[in-house]
Amino acid sequence: MTIPIYQADAFTDKLFGGNPAAICPLTEWLPDEVMQKIAIENNLAETAFLVKTGNGYKLRWFTPEYEIDLCGHATLASAHILFTELGFEGDAIHFETVKAGTLIVKKDGDKYTMDFPSRPPIPIEPPMGLKEALGEKEPVAYLRSRDYFLVYETEQDVRDISPDFFALSKMDTVGIIVTARGDNSDFVSRFFAPGAGIPEDPVTGSAHCNLIPYWAKILGKNSLHAYQISARRGELWCELKGDRVLMSGKAVTYLKGEISVAL
Repeated sequence: MTIPIYQADAFTDKLFGGNPAAICPLTEWLPDEVMQKIAIENNLAETAFLVKTGNGYKLRWFTPEYEIDLCGHATLASAHILFTELGFEGDAIHFETVKAGTLIVKKDGDKYTMDFPSRPPIPIEPPMGLKEALGEKEPVAYLRSRDYFLVYETEQDVRDISPDFFALSKMDTVGIIVTARGDNSDFVSRFFAPGAGIPEDPVTGSAHCNLIPYWAKILGKNSLHAYQISARRGELWCELKGDRVLMSGKAVTYLKGEISVAL
């Protein structure tokens, strides 16, 4: 069978920036093992699969290693493809997910705004080996939600981190967030998930479900501007709204084609 495939760069307005994601619109779910193999073949941080429903779309995300519970950049990329390539005519797309509930993405000028659950991290005692896997600099705080969450003193501290990816891959979380106040933004971050086949993710929407409530409380304001300072770099406009977070970003289409799969 033939399946359409698209690739878009999310959280950027320039090709080869932000975070690339593959998007495969389907009429019905493929077997899980086939979707996993497609994600492995694509070799991107995420491949999103969509199935049309009466009022929206069902959405699932696969890393090269396994299906994940929540992904921001591939959700934004999916909305971008629906709006720009697949003729979606409404002003908001409702994505139904198994583990993250209903996710809503609205078109807002040249940006897309995602409505996601807030996942505030809580303070923890750091597990053995976590600090050492991230370098010599001592974080000022250790927290955790789905992912480990380490706060550093300066943006340069975050930039200077050179992780031991093998050691990080043994941690009992999907990923590791490192963050600090930004020099030219409210906060900056990086995200590592080698255990999910993603050594460093360029821009991570799901991590901002943790970052937004944390920095909103620290900075005393609910509207925030953020950069994820990976090599590809991404920009986000963020807002805390009760138990939800809003993340806005741009996206550009890189590729459209089709893949052939024998079932």
